[in-house]
Amino acid sequence: MSIVKHVGDRIRELRTSYKGRKLSQEELARELRIATNTISRWETGTYRPSIEDLEMLARFFDIPISEFFPQEGPPPRDTRLNALLRGAKNLNDDDLSDVQRYLDFVQARTAYERPRRKSQSRK
Repeated sequence: MSIVKHVGDRIRELRTSYKGRKLSQEELARELRIATNTISRWETGTYRPSIEDLEMLARFFDIPISEFFPQEGPPPRDTRLNALLRGAKNLNDDDLSDVQRYLDFVQARTAYERPRRKSQSRK
C-alpha cells in the first residue's frame, strides 16, 4: 500500500470514528476551514496532504502526527537515542509533550517526503 493511500485511509478512519460518531467530510472541512472536496481527495489519494495539513489534522484529532503513518517497530538503541532519553528525564510534562510533538513532526515529515524526493529524481 502506498503512503498516500495509507494516509488517506487513516484520515477516513479518524473522521468516521470521531468522538464516537461519524463526522462527515463537510463537517471536518468546516472545522478545518478548507474545501469539502479537499477532504474527499485526501481520503481517496487524489490529493496528497502537505505535512502542514497533517499537522493541522493531528491537532484537530488530538493525536501525534505519526499516527498517520505505518508503524515501523521500535527504534534502534544507540548512543544518540540514549542521550535523548537521558535529557528527557529532567523535562516537565509540558516540555516533554513539546519534544514529543516535534519528534513526531520530524519523523512524519521524513517518512512523508521520502517518496516525493524519489519521484522527483526520476524526472
